[in-house]
Amino acid sequence: MNSNAKAVDRGTAGYAAAMWLACVLIACNAHAGDVHSETVKFADLNLSTQGGVETLYVRIHAAALRVCAQPAGEQAAVGGCMTKAESSAIGQVNIPALTAFYEKKTGTQPQTITANR
Repeated sequence: MNSNAKAVDRGTAGYAAAMWLACVLIACNAHAGDVHSETVKFADLNLSTQGGVETLYVRIHAAALRVCAQPAGEQAAVGGCMTKAESSAIGQVNIPALTAFYEKKTGTQPQTITANR
């Protein structure tokens, strides 16, 4: 019984942490030195369902597109910016189902977030 309680506590803690992080996309425009960011909210989604995971990915993708938008003539940088922004956001949220969806869709792994103590 205790092992089930621990699993629930870990799952709840992970979910709470994910909600707290919300998912911030940050992109730098090297030409202008500008930094753009956008918060993607997903507290309304049920991430234990495929539909919830897909909806979150669509929101992250759309936010990355907005954050990485470039002036006319600088569109070449958009693809790399979007890949980096999406990967970073998905790595930061750290929800296994979202990570698996991203890996299947893109064929790449998201950036891993590490911290030193």
